Amino acid sequence: MKVGIIVFPGSNCDRDMFHVLTDVFQFDTSFYWHENKLPKDIEAVILPGGFSYGDRLRAGVIAAHSPIITTLRQLDKKGIPILGVCNGFQILVEAGLLPGVLMKNTSLNFMCKWTSLIVENNQTPFTNKLKLHQEIPIPIANGEGRYYVDENTLGELKKENQIVFRYKENVNGSSYNIAGVCNKQRNIVGMMPHPERAAEKSINPIDNRPASLIFESLINTLEVKI
Repeated sequence: MKVGIIVFPGSNCDRDMFHVLTDVFQFDTSFYWHENKLPKDIEAVILPGGFSYGDRLRAGVIAAHSPIITTLRQLDKKGIPILGVCNGFQILVEAGLLPGVLMKNTSLNFMCKWTSLIVENNQTPFTNKLKLHQEIPIPIANGEGRYYVDENTLGELKKENQIVFRYKENVNGSSYNIAGVCNKQRNIVGMMPHPERAAEKSINPIDNRPASLIFESLINTLEVKI
């Protein structure tokens, strides 16, 4: 199962993601620099967390215009699973591949702590092993994690079942407690929390590590395609 991790200048969670994908879940994982193209036989793509281009102008906006995003759009049309985590989510939003915007937290502070998510959609490539309304303990680490949409767009997201995760408690002022969304085709998912930081027993205080089911869901998705 071939998975690509896109690396931008300023990405800093790419190695963590690589370790979890390769050593914990045995994916065939490769890095792809933002100026290159993604191979046609790639089976899934991850945009990791970090501070691409130092969050200049605003988080994710410069990276969203990288050459590799053109290839990403082509893979999207084929229905390839794509996951954006934290800065990766910001990039997908800025590229117009996901709805909404991500703004500074209402506290205006960088937040780094554990929180809890509630699963709102378990019909995506990254959530099909999760139960609807399941609670997931997971860490966040961001300064611009407040997801915002206007009321009309929020209504559309609810109607189309595009809200994937919500915070149990609204930690940053996000609209409707939203922590993650998907596109209408449901092959692209963006989320602010970091599942790669909650997938191993050594760093997760919860024995069953429910965040690991995000990666197990991808395994299930790709195995079904074989």
